[in-house]
Amino acid sequence: MTASAPISAPALPPGDSDSGFGELRGGNLGVRIATTDAEIDAVQALRYRVFYEEMGARPGASAAQTQRDRDEFDVVADHLLVVDHMIGAGPEGVVGTYRLIRQPAAERIGHFYSADEYDITPIIAFPGHVLELGRSCVHQNYRNRAAMQLLWRGIAAYVFLHRIDLMFGCASLPGTDPDLLAAELTYLYQNHLAPPALRPRALPHRYVEMRRLDPAALDIRRVAGGLPPLIKGYLRLGGFVGDGAVIDHQFNTTDVAVVVKTDLVTDKYYRHYERQVRDALD
Repeated sequence: MTASAPISAPALPPGDSDSGFGELRGGNLGVRIATTDAEIDAVQALRYRVFYEEMGARPGASAAQTQRDRDEFDVVADHLLVVDHMIGAGPEGVVGTYRLIRQPAAERIGHFYSADEYDITPIIAFPGHVLELGRSCVHQNYRNRAAMQLLWRGIAAYVFLHRIDLMFGCASLPGTDPDLLAAELTYLYQNHLAPPALRPRALPHRYVEMRRLDPAALDIRRVAGGLPPLIKGYLRLGGFVGDGAVIDHQFNTTDVAVVVKTDLVTDKYYRHYERQVRDALD
């Protein structure tokens, strides 16, 4: 993650006019793309509560004053929402979010968010449509299977709608001491390193070695089971990690690059929902 910037939400919904796919429902929860300034403001307020108030990120002056997590990419991104209809169908009901940036949107800024931490040349060169995932968070009262599954259903719908071939982004481990994360970083490098043709590499001035322990000494089951839920979700979808971790002192995290080819997305999160996605598009 990088520092927030004092930038307001756009006057029009971000992304292209065809970015939405209706709404997918699971009980009282729904997932869809934000369509109003007020919903984007609710997303930024939720991100501030989670990243700064819960996770110990250090706000700049603007973020502290507004209590919003904002940056330049919010203007061009699509914002996936989880809404609790028991609270409300609009911004008041926003309880989860994911930021989605397609290549045409990144070109308006000049680069993808991840490029501040990684050399993503192999991803840019990939012969297909790419999607950057980031800024994922869920309200503390909704960190359960239902909300997370709904977010993944929303991503699957978005991938289906826009014919995305490759997803990538930065995922975070808590804390900024890589030695305390030695087991996790070693496990990820040893077992889930991306093939060279798809492998991002941490920028030289930010590169932190991931191979910190003897892999033979790892308790694989314990380490894999203790990974953050978001990283475990990427790995379940057949995801890979890049070479090198990056310390983000502002957000109090250690980041790893994650790459997922969408043809490896499991039936559970893609084909199983294809009919529902088609219905939502009608």
